[in-house]
Amino acid sequence: MKPYRKTNQITNIINSTLIDLPSPSNISYWWNMGSLLGICLLTQILTGLMLTIHYAPDTETSFSTISHIMRDVNAGWLMRTIHANGASLFFFLIYIHIARGMYFSSYLNKKVWLTGIMIILILMGTAFMGYVLPWGQMSFWAATVITNLLSAIPYMGKITVQWIWGGFSVSNPTLTRFFTFHFILPFLILILMMTHILFLHEKGSSNPMGLPNNTDKSPFHPFFSWKDLMGLMITMTIFTHLTLNNPFLLSDPENFIPANPLVTPVHIQPEWYFLYAYAILRSIPNKLGGVIALITSILILTTLPLTHHKHKTLKMKTHHKITIWMFFSIFMILTWLGAQPVEPPYENISQIMTILYFTFFLTFPLNK
Repeated sequence: MKPYRKTNQITNIINSTLIDLPSPSNISYWWNMGSLLGICLLTQILTGLMLTIHYAPDTETSFSTISHIMRDVNAGWLMRTIHANGASLFFFLIYIHIARGMYFSSYLNKKVWLTGIMIILILMGTAFMGYVLPWGQMSFWAATVITNLLSAIPYMGKITVQWIWGGFSVSNPTLTRFFTFHFILPFLILILMMTHILFLHEKGSSNPMGLPNNTDKSPFHPFFSWKDLMGLMITMTIFTHLTLNNPFLLSDPENFIPANPLVTPVHIQPEWYFLYAYAILRSIPNKLGGVIALITSILILTTLPLTHHKHKTLKMKTHHKITIWMFFSIFMILTWLGAQPVEPPYENISQIMTILYFTFFLTFPLNK
């Protein structure tokens, strides 16, 4: 009888979480991002496992290993392009997910919001370490620049950097360590995502009207499962077109050159999803100040549920909407500035946009 009981328990869990879950009847396609992110994470884990079979984390062979995967392994090119472009899709969806949460006051569910911030912090670390693994020019120099930021820590900075490097520069021990954490952290993200969903199901999803106790609810299936399926089909169509027709559109040409510690690229920059934070980092003249601003630009999202206690979507006035849309515009401008050289007028504009970025979080509590 025990196997039958376990089967019944699993069936009850699936019914309560995916079929009979009461969901607000007025949620739109902006609420599709959560399910898309779950599918994206599973895709990244599966393609990553396929790539791990053939990848060798060694400075002498890692670049040629990538070439071997692309040229010699059956469907290796497909696994690699899906994995590389999947990271961009992941960040694109998660930024939309956060933007929707900010606009519709979803951050008032504190447990859900804070676990979401933990997910994006770990995701950023995972993506950065994954970017280093191909061991191209931009991979090597991005790792050198970003890890060197820790040297700004008073007293312990240089020792910390050398400990992470496993030597006196980014080398073989660094690559091995990055590969290890890049392999492990996605499973931690998976656990956090399950916790995120668990906390979400305690109070239920938010809604466009901003009603905290919305009684107008419908079963998740079939009303919203079909909506999720529609969103998945549209997303996969665009993603498939990108992967099959222009797989290296979002890649840096410098990364097709093997890493050379003796030749510095003319313009070092991270992937597009880190450019806004990179622009904030470069806008601060002081190294320690830049590192603090970089970290704060992400952690400042945790202040939203602490400064707001009521849903305001119903009472959101026109100037409030303009304010939040201005913030989204600032984010996009910073992303563009992060890809520009460090010279006037880009440097001056970056400083202005950085001030406006942080000013938004200081003035946002006043929009009640």
